[in-house]
Amino acid sequence: MQPEPMPFATITELGAAYRARTLSPVEVTQAMLSRIARLDPALRSYLTPTPEIALAQARQAEDEIGRGQWRGPMHGVPIGFKDLCDTAGVRTTGGTTLRDEHVPKTDATVVRKLFAAGAVMLGKLHMTEGAYSAHHPALAPPINPWHAEQWTGVSSSGSGVATAAGLCYGAIGTDTGGSIRFPSGANGITGLKPTWGRVSRHGVLPLADSLDHVGPMTRSAADAGAMLGAMAGTDSLDPTSLDAPVPDYLAGLAAGVSGLKVGFDADYIYSVCDADTARVIDQARQVLKELGAVVLPVTMPASTKAMYTDWAKLCGVETAIAHAATYPSRAAEYGPVLATLIDAGLRLGGVELMKIEHARLVFKGGLRKLFETVDLLLVPVHPFGNLSLVQRAEMLNKPAMRSDFLRYTAPFDMSGSPTITLPGGFTLAGLPIGFQLVGRHLDEGLLVRAGHAFQVATDWHQRHPAV
Repeated sequence: MQPEPMPFATITELGAAYRARTLSPVEVTQAMLSRIARLDPALRSYLTPTPEIALAQARQAEDEIGRGQWRGPMHGVPIGFKDLCDTAGVRTTGGTTLRDEHVPKTDATVVRKLFAAGAVMLGKLHMTEGAYSAHHPALAPPINPWHAEQWTGVSSSGSGVATAAGLCYGAIGTDTGGSIRFPSGANGITGLKPTWGRVSRHGVLPLADSLDHVGPMTRSAADAGAMLGAMAGTDSLDPTSLDAPVPDYLAGLAAGVSGLKVGFDADYIYSVCDADTARVIDQARQVLKELGAVVLPVTMPASTKAMYTDWAKLCGVETAIAHAATYPSRAAEYGPVLATLIDAGLRLGGVELMKIEHARLVFKGGLRKLFETVDLLLVPVHPFGNLSLVQRAEMLNKPAMRSDFLRYTAPFDMSGSPTITLPGGFTLAGLPIGFQLVGRHLDEGLLVRAGHAFQVATDWHQRHPAV
């Protein structure tokens, strides 16, 4: 491997180089820390770099690999953690100012698992306030490495920027209404939202407990599988974590997608999305067909619309519960967007809340029936291509556009379904656009396999911003 592409190497490439002794975890970590010091003052993807911890972990990994004590594909790999994952001795702000000095005493389970797999922590990554839709007004947001005037996606904004800019080899994101998928699409990377409960949420600051998913953000589907394999599994500290075996997500990559049935609801997609997005979806559908998949027309459940029009109401109630200790008692320290969400949640009546929950049950049942006829669903990330910051701000003032923005993401948080977001092309202005494949519960292995097949046949994921 040549020195120049090293920042954009994949996790699997790093592992092969480590074992062949052509690269070492210490030199890779040092190079990555130097790159962060040089580039991140302009990009602002990290809130708290941790160079001392990173180098200590890298030295340990180098020693272990040298002695043949290989822990797996994450061993010696420098990654970043979204700043809502507790890290012992390292501040964890949740993108807020009221937690600016919060230093946990223990690691979140996902952090502990990745450390056990030998991962190296480069630092804590920027995010929106409380993992909702806006950065705290007192904190300068990250900058999209493709173009400074473009939206970074939320809420895992720093995770998307750092991974795309070659400032880590993978990152942890969380997704409540689209927060792995939006920044993955906006920054041209791969994001895997696992089944709800597949990854423990213990030690992860909640936005909405029944909607929150923890997952990897990487530069390839195979890398997402490598990270998920280290993160997933039941956890006694999180009773909602799923007690299901964790497979080797890399074992079946070569199987491809031939014969798989991919569902495609043309009205659900085309009635809203713009020309750039439609073109990317059409290209993805064609590639999947050429790889041997069978694309079938389907109809999304009738309750799908309620899942994205009412998502914010449910999220508001659960966010109010999550912030009960500090809101409204410290309301002055909150940004206006998160405060507005909590206030709306506090006002929502019990009858209206239960109507949303009943519709959610109907949707989950309808989606299960749909997956009896197909293996995967092909959908956009959102309808609006790659948004500029101005377009995003304008959209927030238009209720119909806000609702449509969640059209392809929120339903699959309401159902807890796993999805993989893949780079699928570019706008006419040269900015990345992603698309999603959605799977059955606990079928992340198939999503990784299908994503890998698509990425073997295309090179969208190998294109990087000029930083």
